[in-house]
Amino acid sequence: SGDPSGNPTRRAEGPGGRSRACGGFRAWRTRRAGDNRGLGVAATAALFLVREGDWLPALLWLVLGNIGASGSFVFYDSLLPHIAARSELDRVSAAGYALGYLGGGLLLAVNLAWIQYPAFFGIPDTATATRLCFLSVALWWIVFSIPLFRRVAEPRRRLEQDECGNRRPAWIALHRLRETGREIGHYRQALLLLVAFLIYQDGIVTIQRMAVVYGREIGLPATALIGAILVVQFVGVPCSFLFGALAERIGTRAAILIGLSVYLGTSVLGYFMTTAWEFYLLAGLVALVQGGTQALSRSLFARLVPRHRSSEFFGFFGVFEKFAGLIGPTIFTGMILVSGSSRNAILSLVALFVTGGVLLALVNFDEGERAARAVEQSALDANGGFIASPTEA
Repeated sequence: SGDPSGNPTRRAEGPGGRSRACGGFRAWRTRRAGDNRGLGVAATAALFLVREGDWLPALLWLVLGNIGASGSFVFYDSLLPHIAARSELDRVSAAGYALGYLGGGLLLAVNLAWIQYPAFFGIPDTATATRLCFLSVALWWIVFSIPLFRRVAEPRRRLEQDECGNRRPAWIALHRLRETGREIGHYRQALLLLVAFLIYQDGIVTIQRMAVVYGREIGLPATALIGAILVVQFVGVPCSFLFGALAERIGTRAAILIGLSVYLGTSVLGYFMTTAWEFYLLAGLVALVQGGTQALSRSLFARLVPRHRSSEFFGFFGVFEKFAGLIGPTIFTGMILVSGSSRNAILSLVALFVTGGVLLALVNFDEGERAARAVEQSALDANGGFIASPTEA
């Protein structure tokens, strides 16, 4: 912990300058990620029990599943600056998104095959196939979480003087979150990036969530909509890797701005779209930049926050991301109600990409990185040797 002005914050130390591991706090990230993942897995599996008309339990499990997923993402994202050197952040973050697209696309393809052709797989009907999809997602989630818990080491933490004694890990986490909330305004560049991210992520999430609704409204068949979803998943795999490489050549911010420009063009082209092949074209354009834009936004933010406070700061990153999931679709729906057409609504997304891009261009990353590194150095000075993971040393 530390003050953005560079003033060191004292931390409690045990013999030999080592910090005291109070209440198992050192394993806080992976343990909380596991707890949230467990909630998400259980809620997803429970959706298998939902039958026609069971809207209330379906809503309950859906909400709990989203809470579990969102919570686990916060701790997962916060590991990024601990497992990758600063020069590798873009590449590692992009690779994470690419492999996520690959895994999600493979399971989605299997699930869609079950739903479209249940008899071929020995499934009684489409309804049963749909319910089985939830079980498969829960199992997939469990299996591919195992490498994280077995192979990724928990970053070592130091505790402040008021965090030791009989304090529980949950109290420590809430204390640090409250402290970060008070301090985040001092990290001006990180805060400006968060605001820019909130605005342009509004546009990205709206396209993700409302594209199928828009396609249905203009009369596209279900097969075209399903095909477009698969296009985004699988084209997104190599493109996410390429975006990581592009960021190394031209800079992370420039790569994101290219991605936002493509999104802007997609919004304009979507206004004129009338046929299935045009929908596929737009899906391909989105796939080119979707994973890369979000992955590089994550790695940029990781540069602007102190690594030993990454969980707390990525908690705010997650909150901004979720607000984007609410505000963007709300704007889209409001435009439909006002104008009576989803064509006008999709054109309104241009303003989100332009505004977000302008704010991103205003972020002074050199200043932001200096502020974050100064806080890390103050912690190092205060403790006589901050315990870091190998990539931080």
